[in-house]
Amino acid sequence: MMRKNFENEKSSFREELLQIKRVSKKTKGGNSISFTALMIVGDSNMGVGIGKGRALDVKSAIKKAVVIARKNIVKIELTEGTIPHEVSAKFKSVKVLLRPAPKGAGIIAGGAVRPIAEIVGIKNLSAKIIGSSNKEVCANATLMALKKLVSVDKLKGKAK
Repeated sequence: MMRKNFENEKSSFREELLQIKRVSKKTKGGNSISFTALMIVGDSNMGVGIGKGRALDVKSAIKKAVVIARKNIVKIELTEGTIPHEVSAKFKSVKVLLRPAPKGAGIIAGGAVRPIAEIVGIKNLSAKIIGSSNKEVCANATLMALKKLVSVDKLKGKAK
């Protein structure tokens, strides 16, 4: 499932395919089939973006998803390979809880949380998904939770 540097070999971005779905639509002339691709793009240096692309073939859907994901990249605050504090976020029917883990614990997470954490560059994390296991919704909830993170310096009031 991992696609590293899908098109551009000189790119510093890491790309991972989360999901491909074949969807069909009833029309007067029969069924029209298309594909949707959900991609995660990150730079392994605290930046991550999610994109969803739709097209008549898989390759075009993936390309569109990568372009959209690169436009939506956000920076995440990390401390020593983990998140600075516990955080949670709710998106539609999913609630995601992210907790910092001690050094050497690894990423204890499932679903869409694990690939997002790996792409961001998180080494130690504990996560729990409550509610739906839909990958798209889980990915968006995880990204919302990561956006809520505040650095330790800002929490202490020392930031400029």
